Amino acid sequence: MSDRRLQVFHTVARLLSFTKAADTLHMTQPAVTFQVRQLEEQFNTRLFDRTHSKVKLTEAGKKVFSYAEKITSLSNEMELEIKSLSEDISGNLIIGGSTTIAQYILPSLLQGFKKEYPELNIIIREANTDGIVSMIESSVIDLGIVEAPVKAQDLEVEIFMSDELVLIHNPENNFLKKDSISPDELRDLPFILREEGSGTRAVIAEYLKKQGIGEGELEVSMELGNSESIKGAVEANIGVSILSKSTIQKELALKTLLYKELSPKISRNFYFVRRRHKFKLKVTENLVDYAKNYARETS
Repeated sequence: MSDRRLQVFHTVARLLSFTKAADTLHMTQPAVTFQVRQLEEQFNTRLFDRTHSKVKLTEAGKKVFSYAEKITSLSNEMELEIKSLSEDISGNLIIGGSTTIAQYILPSLLQGFKKEYPELNIIIREANTDGIVSMIESSVIDLGIVEAPVKAQDLEVEIFMSDELVLIHNPENNFLKKDSISPDELRDLPFILREEGSGTRAVIAEYLKKQGIGEGELEVSMELGNSESIKGAVEANIGVSILSKSTIQKELALKTLLYKELSPKISRNFYFVRRRHKFKLKVTENLVDYAKNYARETS
């Protein structure tokens, strides 16, 4: 509810990137630039020093950012307190899901929830884990579900469900005769990675680190931005990859992909992420409770 120009400025200042702010706010970069310039005109001063490779706050920008933090926080608290007075479960609920969750978990989860609350309009925003966290911090979404642990003092994080990751490969690739594969064997395989900032990539890197293997030791043949692109590349026999088992159910049924478990196994948790508020939106609480029951029933 706070001034739109201030919200846009606050997001740019927090991320120190006009491009990332545009992605987070689902705006074009020129629109973000226009909002910031309007605020600079209002204060008759520059708020950012811009070069071709870096954005940083001016002294005036630092002052505005300090007040914008307080204004945004108070505005969010006010909206939540007013909404919490109503028992009506209607209107919009905006959920952010990192790529695996938005594409493969949320559709079946929300199908049942929507039947219970038909008046509710559910909006899904998709991004990688870093993007979802940015949306939560900017109050663009009400609830985030991500694939990697999040550490931030102003965010509330709790486990949603567990997920197993497996090595996927083309069926014609008969170099993998056994049921499982060791981390050491990954060094010799052409590997397809998710992009930087991906929760899946962070989990794989942490797993390899525990096994004494650096990400730089992999023979990386390609980096791609989502699971569908990776599955397509593996189907084309460009390389192998590690993905959530939940993402390959259709391909397994069609026999266009096969998988091998890793030994030791690689698993992770999915997490709910939301801002720490004194007041919690009833519909968000209901969704979290419903999702926990869903996870128990499908595990």
